[in-house]
Amino acid sequence: MNNEVFQLLGKMFSYHFMVRAAVVGLLVSLCAALLGVSLVLKRYSMIGDGLSHVGFGALAVASALGLAPMWVSIPVVMAAAVLLLRLSSHAKVKGDALIAMISAASLAVGVIVLSLSSGTTGDVNNYLFGSVLAMTGEDVWLSVGLAAVVLVLFGIFYRKMFAVTFDETFARATGEKVEGYHLLLACLTALTIVLGMRVMGAMLISSLIIFPALTAMRVCRSFRSVTICAAVVSVVCFMLGLCASYLLDTPTGASVVVANVVAFLAFSLAGRIREKG
Repeated sequence: MNNEVFQLLGKMFSYHFMVRAAVVGLLVSLCAALLGVSLVLKRYSMIGDGLSHVGFGALAVASALGLAPMWVSIPVVMAAAVLLLRLSSHAKVKGDALIAMISAASLAVGVIVLSLSSGTTGDVNNYLFGSVLAMTGEDVWLSVGLAAVVLVLFGIFYRKMFAVTFDETFARATGEKVEGYHLLLACLTALTIVLGMRVMGAMLISSLIIFPALTAMRVCRSFRSVTICAAVVSVVCFMLGLCASYLLDTPTGASVVVANVVAFLAFSLAGRIREKG
């Protein structure tokens, strides 16, 4: 049985596109899980969904104009993250309603651009629903570099983010630049969203932010344990989803989401059993 598994994995990773998808997917899963804990606790989890739709609109426009999609979408999505934070703090329309408005507008722009363009539908659909075949060598190197930036900054500001996440009022009283850390969190999330759209698709990438954090919270209690557990769950679920998509010939993004759903249900059951015990 073990030999069959190793043979299957060996055949699977003999394809360069599967290796590229695994490298980028694992990095994105790790980044999304780490950031997702703070986003879920701060009730900012829907920002990932909004930013992914903004990314789709930017990718559609970039593809139609013949520009490099990743290089266009990164600054656009980061600018949208900053705008969402600023408007949610000062505008009359706040929270989920604002995110929904920006999401709908971005999708509408993307759809209109596609309808007026020719020859770009297939490429943009890869961003919308994800495709392991869409990854290029340039995408991999760009993803590795940007993921390293996300992980390093998260490690450096881990304690500050912890303080801002759990007691923002106290953090303000002690002189912490709370808005700056909110901005950093939003920008790191924007980077992660853009990196993951190739594999997961714009419609599903936000699941990597939400599911691992919620899953870890079923059994863990401290911020550190939740963060570590979420990272492990996210990475494992991505690999299970990737393998399932290869074996069953199913979309990678959807397979990863299903793996996360199963993990959430299993951890929820384990948490209830522990509480009753």
